[in-house]
Amino acid sequence: MRRPQRPPAPDDGRTPAPPAAAAHDREVVPDRVSTLRNFFALHPAQRDHLPAARIALSVAVPLVAVMAAGRADLAIYVAFGAFTSIYARLEPTRARARHQSQAGVLLTLCVALGALLSGAPEAVVLAVTAVLAGLGAMAAAYWTLRPAGSVFFIFAVGAIGSLEDAAPVWQAAALAAASAGFSVALGLASRWAGEGVTGPVAPVPEHHGLSTGQLWAHGGRFLAATSVAGALGMASGLSHSYWAMGAAAAPIAAPDLEARMQRGAHRMVGTLGGVGVTAAVLSVPLQQWHMVALVILFQFLAEMFVGRNYSLALLFITPLALLMTQLAAPSAPGELLQARAVETVTGAVCGLAVVHLTRSAAERGLSGPSRRGRRPGAPDPRGPRRTPPAPRG
Repeated sequence: MRRPQRPPAPDDGRTPAPPAAAAHDREVVPDRVSTLRNFFALHPAQRDHLPAARIALSVAVPLVAVMAAGRADLAIYVAFGAFTSIYARLEPTRARARHQSQAGVLLTLCVALGALLSGAPEAVVLAVTAVLAGLGAMAAAYWTLRPAGSVFFIFAVGAIGSLEDAAPVWQAAALAAASAGFSVALGLASRWAGEGVTGPVAPVPEHHGLSTGQLWAHGGRFLAATSVAGALGMASGLSHSYWAMGAAAAPIAAPDLEARMQRGAHRMVGTLGGVGVTAAVLSVPLQQWHMVALVILFQFLAEMFVGRNYSLALLFITPLALLMTQLAAPSAPGELLQARAVETVTGAVCGLAVVHLTRSAAERGLSGPSRRGRRPGAPDPRGPRRTPPAPRG
């Protein structure tokens, strides 16, 4: 909703009328201040502890199971399957089951594809991941999955495809499918805790509302951004180039231009802060069981804040991702932290560039001089201000 206009101060004859330039400045500043305030805003909680606990449990049980079996190398496959639980947050039970089943199938296919690519040249892995980014975003949009976009699909294919010796395709797919199935079952059971039944219930659109051309254009933006980000990441010589691809995809899924720009900035600022948190965590000698416990804790904290402020949630998402990476393929912490910071900034800039270049005609008008030239009291051509939905990835 638009913020109410402050009533003018009474004219007691002592306050001179402001010059035209000053009046114009006053018209511009509130928009900038509002944008800055929204960047740092901590939006109200919406019973976030319910989905946060469910998602953390969906991750915890499969991870503990493979660790108890002495197979820490299998943690990455069950973890990506467990990310099924992140979808359809606070949706009604039937819609959540449908959307999580669809997301689980996509994630399982991505895990299998990643295992199939294991050992292939990096350029091949990144090229396939970029194509998957576009197709995955189209599938998510067509099925109205939330979170939107293809960030999790990118990470599943890129991370597993980058392993030198991944598990056999059938084993990787079976583990991911079992973990995804557990997440769906837990999603069904969460109705007894009231998620999607009482309190805030996420709206579920009946149709994606996109034409065939718009759907392909949507996928094309993901393909373009991740292709450039992956190429730059590979050229940097750092590890984990798929991180740049995930960061490039993150802003594109937001619902409008302002939300996309804000999400890209959040991605950079939050990740850099999260790298600092991870540096502190990895400065202490950790056993594998310690890492698993921290992954579960960070998953819970990330879900508590992801709908309230994305950059704050990334303080927990970043160490979560890096600890999972250390479980799958341990490496020097310094190199890992450097790669995460550089690849994320590189990818986010690529994503923002694609957002800027592919603006609609209406969005170009809103970001141009006409926005500043709006006379005081005139209606905002953008319509009522919208708060972006809970961003993910």
